[in-house]
Amino acid sequence: MKIAVLDGHALNPGDLSWDELKKLGEVAIYERTKPEEVIERLKDIDAAITNKVVISREVMEDCPKLRYIGVTATGYNIIDMEAAEKRGIVVTNVPAYSTMSVAQMTFALLLELCLHVGKHSESVAAGEWSACPDFCYWNDPLIELDHKVMGIVGLGKIGQKVAKIAVDFGMDVLYYSTHRHPDQENEHCHYAEFADLWAASDVISLHCPLTPMTQGLINRDTIAQMKDGVMILNLARGPIVVEQDLADALRSGKVAGAAADVVSVEPIQADNPLLTAPNMILTPHIAWAPVESRKRLMQITVENLKGFMDGHPQNVVSE
Repeated sequence: MKIAVLDGHALNPGDLSWDELKKLGEVAIYERTKPEEVIERLKDIDAAITNKVVISREVMEDCPKLRYIGVTATGYNIIDMEAAEKRGIVVTNVPAYSTMSVAQMTFALLLELCLHVGKHSESVAAGEWSACPDFCYWNDPLIELDHKVMGIVGLGKIGQKVAKIAVDFGMDVLYYSTHRHPDQENEHCHYAEFADLWAASDVISLHCPLTPMTQGLINRDTIAQMKDGVMILNLARGPIVVEQDLADALRSGKVAGAAADVVSVEPIQADNPLLTAPNMILTPHIAWAPVESRKRLMQITVENLKGFMDGHPQNVVSE
């Protein structure tokens, strides 16, 4: 079997091994692939491995040998699923590999919004504490999470872990999901429709897939329904947030602070309005990237392809 990895650097910048994948066939590993290079690199390939490189209908039509696409991520919106199903191409993803790391990053961002650890560390290094007449100081308001309400959009594996940690911090949780999760509901965690979730939440954390329903979900109108001083976290997909509307709400003070590990166009563009918005934390899509998480991702990617080759595909996705 001929296998091509289209954007291997994202998964393995050099600290992991491709050896297990290489046991499955003849493997070509490309660090990065430009859109105009995709067809050339896949035209004689049986199995493609991709993280963010788009595989479109046109690519599939021009690569007739392609029988398998392995997405090294949970989201698979980079694949034209209708075209793949029509051509009988099996598409797999890797669910749940990053649950712990994304939940950890969610609270890293939230705690930074609440306690401004980085800013205060920088101020100490700059000599402000040494020059302070008092034994302590704070340059921004400090917020305690106990008894606050977290609204979670999307209660999959990541959302469930975030909910559990939130409760451990003393928070109450409201969640919206396309499917109810009665097994997750208790005195501190309840289902809510969007209107109630917006109105009651002190913190709103996004952990849902990008779908026609969720695209642009956080916008001028929905923000207007939220509490004054709400904090918003996006660790899902950038286009779920209308970025100009969020930037405007941060400037007006309607939103007290926000943090995002994802944006609408990645890498972030120089004119993205969030870059100049106040009280906005941006990180470069790294919540999934701790080495432990990427090791799981590599392992499941190999297992997915092996299952396909053995006639027992796993983690198959469909339109």
